[in-house]
Amino acid sequence: MKLTDAGRAAKAWRAWSAVLLALLLTACADLALTPPHNEDVDAAALARMSVAGDRMIIVAVANPTESVPVLAGTTAGGYDGAPGYTAYGSARATVAALEKDYYLREVTAWPIVALRVHCAVLEIEGTQSRDEVLAKLAKDRRVRLAQPLQSFRTSGTALTYDPNFESLQRGLQQIDAPAAQRISRGDDVRVAVIDTGLDTAHPDLAGRIIMTRDFVEQDKTRFNRDVHGTAVAGVIAANPNNGRGVMGVAPRAKLLAFKACWQAPAAAGEPDAGPSICNSLTLAKALVAAIDAHAQVINLSLTGPPDPLLAQLVDYTLQHGAIVVGAVPPNGDLHAFPVGIAHVIAADLPGSKVADAVLRAPGRDVLTLKPGGHYDFLSGSSFSAAYISGITALLLARDPHLDASGVYAALKVSMSGGGASQTVNACTALAAVAAGACTTTTMAQ
Repeated sequence: MKLTDAGRAAKAWRAWSAVLLALLLTACADLALTPPHNEDVDAAALARMSVAGDRMIIVAVANPTESVPVLAGTTAGGYDGAPGYTAYGSARATVAALEKDYYLREVTAWPIVALRVHCAVLEIEGTQSRDEVLAKLAKDRRVRLAQPLQSFRTSGTALTYDPNFESLQRGLQQIDAPAAQRISRGDDVRVAVIDTGLDTAHPDLAGRIIMTRDFVEQDKTRFNRDVHGTAVAGVIAANPNNGRGVMGVAPRAKLLAFKACWQAPAAAGEPDAGPSICNSLTLAKALVAAIDAHAQVINLSLTGPPDPLLAQLVDYTLQHGAIVVGAVPPNGDLHAFPVGIAHVIAADLPGSKVADAVLRAPGRDVLTLKPGGHYDFLSGSSFSAAYISGITALLLARDPHLDASGVYAALKVSMSGGGASQTVNACTALAAVAAGACTTTTMAQ
């Protein structure tokens, strides 16, 4: 039967309608499943936080996962394999209502998949105090968490170069790393360095860095010039393939470099940089990135006040098998972040007078990497933490099923020496997790 002109037009219309409907459904599915979002920190928002930080708070509200079909080929993220999701309308609406009710203004916001919350950094408007606003929010049932936006600092001191320093890599000898490296070099263990940026082009880090993320400024040049992160990475995993330079504790570990801290301008008489500073927002984003990347070890060579949001994220990583190592602050406060969180391994310099639960590792005049392909000496508990993270990588390469308690027990039993010379022993720790795997050749001095 022949179609009339009207019939042919109707058939064509139905065909085009089907195509149009398919396109619309595809677009809607993409919007639901892979919505656009900015995972990294907005530079303007960070700049605003730096000038009005005392008026900033962080608020988290529930972000329920709404039922959406899963597209074939989508990848799961995080330790539990939960698919990614964004901030849904209900969460955004809740934050908007809180802004209106409490005279707040959103500076930036982002969803945290692991905790199933939507977080917002909000600036307090008007004359109300931050304590006053937080007290009101604590009673609001819509709010899962409300806290100040807090600041943190890395735990290393200025460079202390001494051209006459003997036994250049004394720290490796003190922890008996040469003997341990005959058994394990940390092969393929994923270590997240949440710190400043680091020199990705340093010869001694060639092949070690498998991921970089910048949650501060998106400036690759500055990322590579950062001192503290470069030094910490060097202690953990420097691998001089050309037979020159320095050796890290776990020279075959894989580094995930997450920049959450930035270098303050150098003070008078300091040639390289001032202290490195982070905040609750940048650290939260870096911890989420470590979760998504399935980091096995997370090194936090920094310290600051207790932080509820960061504590929840660290707890999540610990519950899913990651090992978190933190630096004890100079004043020995074991309530500080991150060492105040249960099962975080706290690292300090030998001879410190803090609690016996703290592990001690070299941290004075540590020879390590410096941006620009250079080397120098630094001091601080930052580097004690890096040594512990490196040994942890050695242990996990031998037994990837070790949890924080197992790693801590092995490191604790390895402590040798006394007083100012007491430190962990990498070889003894390896022997504790793999009987007879390592024979100690060098005692801590």
